[in-house]
Amino acid sequence: MKHVTLILSWFIAVSILAQERIILLNEGLWQADNGRMTYFEGGAIVSNQWFRDKNGFKLGDTPNDIIQVNENLIAIAINWSNVVQFIRPDGKAVAATEDVPNNRKLCTDGKYVYVTSYGHECETINGTQFFEKGFVAKIDISNFKVIATCEVGYEPEGIALYDGYLFVANTGGYAFEENHEYETTVSIMNSETMKVENTIDVEQINLYGKLSQSGQYLCINSPGDYYGIPAACIIFDCEKALQGDDDCFVKLDYASTYSCTAQDGRFMAIGSRFSYITNEYEFNYVTIDPKEVMVSLGGSGIEEQFPGTVLDDIKNMMMPYGLYVNPYSGYIYATDAGSFEGAGYLYQWSPEGKFIGKHKVYINPAHFLALPPEGYWDGINPSLPSSPRGEKNPTYDMMGRKTDSSFKTQNSKLIIVDGKKILYNK
Repeated sequence: MKHVTLILSWFIAVSILAQERIILLNEGLWQADNGRMTYFEGGAIVSNQWFRDKNGFKLGDTPNDIIQVNENLIAIAINWSNVVQFIRPDGKAVAATEDVPNNRKLCTDGKYVYVTSYGHECETINGTQFFEKGFVAKIDISNFKVIATCEVGYEPEGIALYDGYLFVANTGGYAFEENHEYETTVSIMNSETMKVENTIDVEQINLYGKLSQSGQYLCINSPGDYYGIPAACIIFDCEKALQGDDDCFVKLDYASTYSCTAQDGRFMAIGSRFSYITNEYEFNYVTIDPKEVMVSLGGSGIEEQFPGTVLDDIKNMMMPYGLYVNPYSGYIYATDAGSFEGAGYLYQWSPEGKFIGKHKVYINPAHFLALPPEGYWDGINPSLPSSPRGEKNPTYDMMGRKTDSSFKTQNSKLIIVDGKKILYNK
């Protein structure tokens, strides 16, 4: 019986691993127009130029975000090419939106794609509108046109959707060369009206990078100013913010340069602190329970550890450059950019942190998207655990995180109960 159990466990593990399908964006070198897309499946690299293989032309210059919009559509922000590229999950290009210059990060509700832009003093929407600062654009995926825009702070970066509102982290990142200060704010926009309804000052400059989201909580990175103001991490409670509570964030003395959301709802973060004074990098590695951090005001809920050998393996990298947990299976990924000029590497671990393999990719591998397993869009997700006998059937959001029926998801109002998708009406 023991041998049968071991064989069954091995078969399940191999079956789940075979369904691992990861799209990885390699930024390439800025202004070199050599961004590439890696496709990884079943434990092996299929191609390090997957977009070109599928379409016959290059991806573009400096891709810096990728999201799944719905079953048939993926959006990619290609920053220096000034394009939001849309592809199918098989890699084939569908359309490209060119009306969002200097685009940065993305989020979606399944009907619209929202993208931040550093662009200012430039034309948008038929050349009729100018912005002094940065803005958010709303793209209708029925025609891939920008249908609305809204000015936020200078150089807006990360963006997340919660309960019909967009949360935008502003950097002011061009402060060193333009006549404005660094930003310290999160803009809260109504996604329907595309109007800013509130602005929260988190009292930390330069809110830079992609936002990791766990339900109502966001993980926001700040690299500081690389001189006298050190890097920090902001844990932000969207629910409290929408209730008008200004005490909706906690500042942590850790950097969260590369962060992701684990299946248990905690944030995993690799923090990189760089100083122009010493010309050196310092790193921190933390797992953050956002609910506990908010309750304790940062006094607890933080662990300096990752599962299994993940932490030790990452510490042996030359230059960690990305971190990701597959929301469907729990498999863990990280990248090493090396010298930033040559090939990087993709690392893979099991959900328990057992090292599986290292794979050579392209220059500056940074941004991940896991494609869902077969049957997912039919309401059958073999990677989600079933409830033990006698327990209430578990509920999951569309990102595979365990929750309850009142959970407000990032991407839709669909939840999964006992392996079946249910439309939840609040």
